[in-house]
Amino acid sequence: MAQVDSTQDNMPQTSSDKNRIVIFDTTLRDGEQCPGATMSFEDKLEVASLLDEMGVDIIEAGFPIASDGDFEAVSAIASRVKRATVAGLARAIEKDIARAGQAVRHAHNGRIHTFVSTSPIHLAHQMKKSETEVLEIITKTVAQARNLVADVEWSAMDATRTPIDYLCRCVDLAIKAGATTINLPDTVGYALPQEYQHMFEQVRLRVPNSDKAVFSVHCHNDLGLAVANSLAGLQGGARQIECTINGIGERAGNAALEEVVMAMRVRADALHYDSQIDSHMLMRASKLVSAVTSFPVQYNKAIVGKNAFSHESGIHQDGMLKNATTYEIMTPESVGVSKTSLVMGKHSGSHAFKEKLKDLGYELGDNALKDAFTRFKALADRKKHVYDEDIEALVDDEIVNAHDRIKIDSLMVVAGTSGPQSATLTLDIDGKTTTHRSEGNGPIDAIFNAIHALVPHKASLELYQVHAVTAGTDAQAEVSVRLAHDGHSVTGRGADPDTLVASARGYISALNKLQARAAKGAHLAINDRLKP
Repeated sequence: MAQVDSTQDNMPQTSSDKNRIVIFDTTLRDGEQCPGATMSFEDKLEVASLLDEMGVDIIEAGFPIASDGDFEAVSAIASRVKRATVAGLARAIEKDIARAGQAVRHAHNGRIHTFVSTSPIHLAHQMKKSETEVLEIITKTVAQARNLVADVEWSAMDATRTPIDYLCRCVDLAIKAGATTINLPDTVGYALPQEYQHMFEQVRLRVPNSDKAVFSVHCHNDLGLAVANSLAGLQGGARQIECTINGIGERAGNAALEEVVMAMRVRADALHYDSQIDSHMLMRASKLVSAVTSFPVQYNKAIVGKNAFSHESGIHQDGMLKNATTYEIMTPESVGVSKTSLVMGKHSGSHAFKEKLKDLGYELGDNALKDAFTRFKALADRKKHVYDEDIEALVDDEIVNAHDRIKIDSLMVVAGTSGPQSATLTLDIDGKTTTHRSEGNGPIDAIFNAIHALVPHKASLELYQVHAVTAGTDAQAEVSVRLAHDGHSVTGRGADPDTLVASARGYISALNKLQARAAKGAHLAINDRLKP
């Protein structure tokens, strides 16, 4: 099975129109019914324009009877959309249908989508109608819609909990009254894939005039099966999928457009269907809908989630670096993502770390690489997110201090309001460790006093500066320390998630530079044990 490549043509790959799936997007209608996802008039126009551009066949623009704002949005979209059919939703009520017809009258291709409940539980508790009364409603309202537009979709609300015999009677009457599309929705996300497929097979087999209509799926995600059920419906003979960008919708949402499109694209070997969607625009559409609804996309969302093309596990990263198809079944470019991301964290391996360093412009020898990787793993255990800037600070610190004769072995600091503050510091000096405890006017002063006691010198402190390498409370601190002696000054830097440790590193780094200068004849008065 080949990985879907970014160069792949997005037009259907099948030769027969019977395998071309109509994509019916209801982001602007069912998606907006998601609590808190209301869009402004301008937002709806922008989303509709993008849906049209990316190849959506039918845009359900809204529920015209719901409000004047909804009516105006549907009317505006109907007037402006260049290619897609524009649909308005209507209950099986005369005034709803009339309003929907008025809203789509200026569309290049307009559709009225009308629906009525058919399940016993809906008829008894919501409709309070008998089966016979509903059959009469279907005939009357579908005929009314057909007199207004040539394209009428009829939906059996709660079809998956409707007895099959009655459902077939309803479908038969809807087609006879003029419905050109029959939608059998899993309104409450109740069905299992095999059940949903069987329902379509039975209805299409038992309704004599079923070949005169396109059958459609509309699945909700209450059990997490919306996409699976939608694809099962295709296997049962449906040729239209109703879906939303990012899967937004009532309760747990709808089948996600990006998921059904890429499922058909990637598994063309098993699903012999395709759509006219330009998959390169999927990420763009996802971000737009997320922005206008203020609904964030979960990080692990399929296709368009932040982590969909990110890898942190060392095993996965190693495989990706050798051949991307080891862990990616489609290219990120094929859905509009710029590239794969190897996320650096505690699960990352040395191979990925080395490649990350190359990307950042570092070439380290084996020993330096090993030391840097050890420090990286320690950092990753302490930080939730390791950013490129963290790695740069870590490696810069490693490179600068690689040959230092003075190194920190351990540091323990006692600080707080009661005082006095103290620091117990152990240094490795030319392979020999020495420990000293000092007090000070604050923890930094205590640390610097301990360093001075272990490494006596006459240098003066000219600069002590701290800044965060990245954002967040767990950000690494990068400390700059400038020491001056005998007319010369040097600046040392240290980085660590612990600001106190970074401060000690910065001071020691500066001391090492002064020691190196002394070795070249600068005649710094420093402890004899530091002389080369």
